[in-house]
Amino acid sequence: RERLRRRIRPFLLRRTKDQVVADLPPKTEVTRSIALEGRQRDLYDTLRDSYAEEIRGYIAAQSFDRNRMRVLEGLMRLRQICCDPRLIPRDSSRAVPSAKLDYLMDMLHELIAAGRRILVFSQFTSMLELVEAELASERIRYVKLTGQTEDRATPVERFQRGEVPVFLISLRAGGFGLNLTRADTVIHYDPWWNPAVESQATDRAHRIGQDKPVFVYRLIAADTVEERILALQARKRELADALFDESGQSLAAGLTPDDWLSLLE
Repeated sequence: RERLRRRIRPFLLRRTKDQVVADLPPKTEVTRSIALEGRQRDLYDTLRDSYAEEIRGYIAAQSFDRNRMRVLEGLMRLRQICCDPRLIPRDSSRAVPSAKLDYLMDMLHELIAAGRRILVFSQFTSMLELVEAELASERIRYVKLTGQTEDRATPVERFQRGEVPVFLISLRAGGFGLNLTRADTVIHYDPWWNPAVESQATDRAHRIGQDKPVFVYRLIAADTVEERILALQARKRELADALFDESGQSLAAGLTPDDWLSLLE
């Protein structure tokens, strides 16, 4: 590895944001672990056991690749239960409360009372709709941006002018290309597989022009697939750090996403 590093060093350079912009205010990252309880926990455990049995069957029948989409669907359903059971298409989940949504609302009340300006990211637009309904019922002012938002400029301008304390943003629609330096708080409601995507979203607030410390909160459902995703993110970061030396030279510049995944297996 070291010999290869020396040979390709003149040709590859990795520059981190800290190297490029040394005068950004500090960024503090916090993970909040939230326990699922009662019917939400029971629903999660039931579906988890069912999907685990399916996957074992696919492996035994050597049909995992043919059923990959089914496996991914199962993982998505489990992640949705962690967010709010109402996201899954099941009549039995309609009246099941969400520990994470309750936690978020308590958190928002405290942050707003402290004068904070908050970005809330989720990959599920349907989850943002549920948060939106809670904000409306609590009479908390907000703006929202998703892939369905035709006028992207207006919510950004309203937030940047300080008219509203909360900005709801879908991860894919608003995770890049926005300047939201009015925010001093970023909440990732649900984790995404690739930590770089979350980092890009966080950078809507922690960027050139920001003059306040930025606090980043990740809400994670304890003892669920969300914790596994967080562990995967940590492994990917550790792997990246292992493949880059202190000056930012890269051994991994040519790796494809599949290569990265194979390193993590």
